[in-house]
Amino acid sequence: MELNEYQRQAMRTKGDEKEPLVIAALGLSGETGEVNDHIKKYLGHGHKLDKTYITKELGDILWYIAYMADTLDISLEDIAKANIEKLAKRYPDGFSKERSLNRKD
Repeated sequence: MELNEYQRQAMRTKGDEKEPLVIAALGLSGETGEVNDHIKKYLGHGHKLDKTYITKELGDILWYIAYMADTLDISLEDIAKANIEKLAKRYPDGFSKERSLNRKD
């Protein structure tokens, strides 16, 4: 599925909130917290890593990213392209610890 097609289909389920940017930001934070808590339980408490659960939560995170992007009239494909351009400039030969430590953004 193309990113913009996902965004179009996902936005069929958005509500009519008064403060959509706040809802999107809080939603992102909440869903990210759920992933973090699962990883914490896996690493710290000996729980099994549940990839199906993480997949569902990452889907919720993607939905909130699409919601925020839609609210700001930005396409997911534009976001993805801008991120790849930033990474290519920052790490032209791929990631390196040296370049990370000596970044000049």
